[in-house]
Amino acid sequence: MLPKKEVKLSKRIKRIVLAVAIIALIIWSATGIDFSGIKQTAGQIVGAIVNGLLHPDWSYVYQGDGEDLVSQLFETLCIAFLGTFISAIISIPFAFWAASARRKSKIFSGSGKVVLTFIRTFPEIVLAIMFIKAVGPGAGAGVLALGFHSVGMLAMLFSEAIESLEDGPTEAVIAVGGSKWHTAMFATLPDLLPALISNTLYRFDVSIRSASILGIVGAGGIGYPLTIALQYRQWSRVGIILLGIVVMVILVDFISGMIRKRLV
Repeated sequence: MLPKKEVKLSKRIKRIVLAVAIIALIIWSATGIDFSGIKQTAGQIVGAIVNGLLHPDWSYVYQGDGEDLVSQLFETLCIAFLGTFISAIISIPFAFWAASARRKSKIFSGSGKVVLTFIRTFPEIVLAIMFIKAVGPGAGAGVLALGFHSVGMLAMLFSEAIESLEDGPTEAVIAVGGSKWHTAMFATLPDLLPALISNTLYRFDVSIRSASILGIVGAGGIGYPLTIALQYRQWSRVGIILLGIVVMVILVDFISGMIRKRLV
């Protein structure tokens, strides 16, 4: 065995070599990117954006025509909520499919995990473009994109919650002659409900951020007017839109956090 001093020295050398390798990788990655265009215009654009954020277009907050900030944020909120609600319902059977602790066959549960992994590989933007081609542009495509993508994540979280459940309540229901339906309704779901609600609220927070950019490809929400404002360099409009998104996300995070605390 090596002395303790030699072991410490060896570990220190490995850390130094690793740090040098990471720094070299970062430098090598940076040398492969052309920053010339950024250097020429970055200062002007950043200055214009900061000026727009400091002087937002307050007249855009509410105009009563359905195209103002409040209306677009409300539509974004509805897209995120409906997409998450639909995915939460669809995710439950997928979760039982992928939960290995409740299945005798590892192959059966493994196939469920493979399907959920496959669903999660599609980004929301790609799904939104696909659904726009299928159902046309608008909020409907955004709801379908968020709903489909959220199934993969929610079902995986639900399956992990199912696997962590204790067998006591289930065995008690079976002991008194309960059927599989009684076991699911009176043992599994009551214990699982807090985890389902908590994970759904967490996914709703993520969906709001995703719904805010789906409008870039025409899937409804605040992303479309934000894209138009960026294209026409209406930095004051950009500032008020970003401010509205920040306020909406903070409020939703605060409310969902309070609900999750009550569930614990």
